[in-house]
Amino acid sequence: MKFKFDHYNFNVLDLERSLSFYREALGFEEVRRHNAEDGSFILVYLGDKETGFTLELTWLKDRKEAYNLGESEFHLAVKTDNFQDAHEHHKKMGCICYENEAMGIYFIMDPDGYWIEIVPNKK
Repeated sequence: MKFKFDHYNFNVLDLERSLSFYREALGFEEVRRHNAEDGSFILVYLGDKETGFTLELTWLKDRKEAYNLGESEFHLAVKTDNFQDAHEHHKKMGCICYENEAMGIYFIMDPDGYWIEIVPNKK
């Protein structure tokens, strides 16, 4: 029996705001969408145009309060081929929430408080 990664989920309060953030911050684009027939939820899957892995953004119609993300000890990690330019871009966006210069990484935060680790490609 084999398993492979397919997708990861973040629940979001403002779907359009989140889509805009992921497009601007990471270049992620919508690859598919599922709208519930009764309008109660929307699932949007974002891709990086290079791997088959997707980030699922789930919007729930009746959800109004922010999600409890605990101590934010979980995160999504992405690699970049140009760490310096990525850092500068995220700095201008104002979304860097933590930097670890000793490890050579930093984190950005999306509109709902989810952390995304930015890692340089290793050569």
